[in-house]
Amino acid sequence: MVAHLLYSGNLTPPGFGTTIAGPQKPASTYHGKGALPVVSRVESMLFSRPHRRYNPLKDEWLLVSPQRTQRPWLGQVEKRPPAQLPQYDPGCYLCPGNERAGGQRNPAYKGTYVFTNDFPALLPDTPPAEYRQGDLLWAASERGTSRVVIFSPRHDLTLPQMPLDDIRAVVDVWAEQTAELGALDSIGYVQVFENKGAAMGASNPHPHGQIWATEHVPTEPAKEQRAQARYLEEHGSCLLCDYLDLERALGERIVFENDEFTALVPFWAVWPFEVMLVARRHVGSIPALDDAARDGLADAIKRLTVRYDNLFSISFPYSMGFHQEPADGLPHPEVHLHAHYYPPLLRSATVRKFMVGYEMLAEPQRDLTAESAAARLREMSETLQH
Repeated sequence: MVAHLLYSGNLTPPGFGTTIAGPQKPASTYHGKGALPVVSRVESMLFSRPHRRYNPLKDEWLLVSPQRTQRPWLGQVEKRPPAQLPQYDPGCYLCPGNERAGGQRNPAYKGTYVFTNDFPALLPDTPPAEYRQGDLLWAASERGTSRVVIFSPRHDLTLPQMPLDDIRAVVDVWAEQTAELGALDSIGYVQVFENKGAAMGASNPHPHGQIWATEHVPTEPAKEQRAQARYLEEHGSCLLCDYLDLERALGERIVFENDEFTALVPFWAVWPFEVMLVARRHVGSIPALDDAARDGLADAIKRLTVRYDNLFSISFPYSMGFHQEPADGLPHPEVHLHAHYYPPLLRSATVRKFMVGYEMLAEPQRDLTAESAAARLREMSETLQH
């Protein structure tokens, strides 16, 4: 059945309801497990013309302009990454046995290696202090720590190139570090993330990620936590559990899944080939994953990143990070573990998406629809092609 959702002369599309705390949120057409979605396929003309999509995880909107995918490009062209890196680089401050930028020397590590960043964004001994002038000027100290996680001693191996067992070892380190840092009295949140590629600001090509542990819950996970808590209160169920059920029923935006994780392009995706890895069982943190779920996460990371690399036949850049429950020792039934992948490339290895102008001053905007991006990624092989 085709659902005709075109409208004119009315700024509020049919099916969109009451105002909550600024933006309008869509009236619910899906009521959790067991219910059938109202629209079984994205067949409406709405999605082929400019429209806005609601992000329930952040209570925000974004503009989608699918007709702009045909526009010519005379802007900045990215340099392709080097075709091949050496297994060991004597000038790399992350390779085994080498001296780091801060003067410390790495051990001759054989697997995943973790150290406190030599130039950390956070310090554990920051004294508590606050500055405030009325309700307009407010600053407060922030304690924490920043750690670097080197995925492999090999300078030339990124996650899609690593054996599955080695990726599983990285998952275990993420879990161990999250538990260790989260147990500290001064830490309220542990953010695990990876910036891959110079296009996403990686300062060194040696495969590595970072873990920043902060006193307070940072802005982005705090937004999601509030939205998930409100959804749980209103619906009596988990937002991402219900969303995953709905996406699996529709099928349009699913890239792949295994028994433990689903990879999908979220309906509200901003970046061209943005993907979420969502735990299929309700779990709140990386340490809470059992052996099977950790295996499933390693498998999902491998399969997704291989598809990314095959998309434009390069080592695909992205920023990736997990959103998990706060480290305050309290129960958080509203929080559902997931990872966001934000890749910048738009139409080729050399043309990227920029967040400028309208995106910075109004709201996020994308050209390629989430459905088209998911279809492109589904077509990709899970065997590296380059």
